Amino acid sequence: MAVVGGTGSGKSTVVRCIEERMPRGSVVTLAHDAYYKPRPDLPLAERERLNFDHPDALDNGRLIEDLDRLAQGKEVLVPIYDFATHLRRSETRLVRPAPIVVVEGILLLVAAGLRQRFDLKLFVDTDADIRILRRIARDVRERGRTLEQIQTQYVDTVRPMHLEHVEPSKRWADLVILEGGHNEVALDLVLSKLREVSCSEA
Repeated sequence: MAVVGGTGSGKSTVVRCIEERMPRGSVVTLAHDAYYKPRPDLPLAERERLNFDHPDALDNGRLIEDLDRLAQGKEVLVPIYDFATHLRRSETRLVRPAPIVVVEGILLLVAAGLRQRFDLKLFVDTDADIRILRRIARDVRERGRTLEQIQTQYVDTVRPMHLEHVEPSKRWADLVILEGGHNEVALDLVLSKLREVSCSEA
């Protein structure tokens, strides 16, 4: 299952609600962000200027391989991306197969080869002013960014890439969830569907 939406839309809240309300061991999660392409050939200053909101910034081939392995009942080693250095860490995260695999990201529905791997595609839709406030709080707290860095990145790449790639990908969604994890009606519908899948594969 894909959980898609713009930066700060509430994707992580939706994924967390699914994890908390589904039976233990029935769900594993992946983040598309973990699959950013490493560019160790570039100095840090140049890596910081890369467009991380363009589809080409992500290693979809590696993600597709991992999703296919999980679908075959095999475990995978997921990359761990360091947002401070913009490189992959030497360690990886072991993910074991489960009846339901949930992947979170802003660009999951853009590439057809990746999109076809998802049986259920959710688009979390939240107003832009709320999303930017959430992004500022997250990037300062979790990624050590300054307000100036966040503003520059948002104007130069985040907003234009959202309009060019993320927002149009909404047409591929099976369900649009307004206001993310606060939309209990939509969450109940999703959870009901997932419980059916989990029971059928148990």
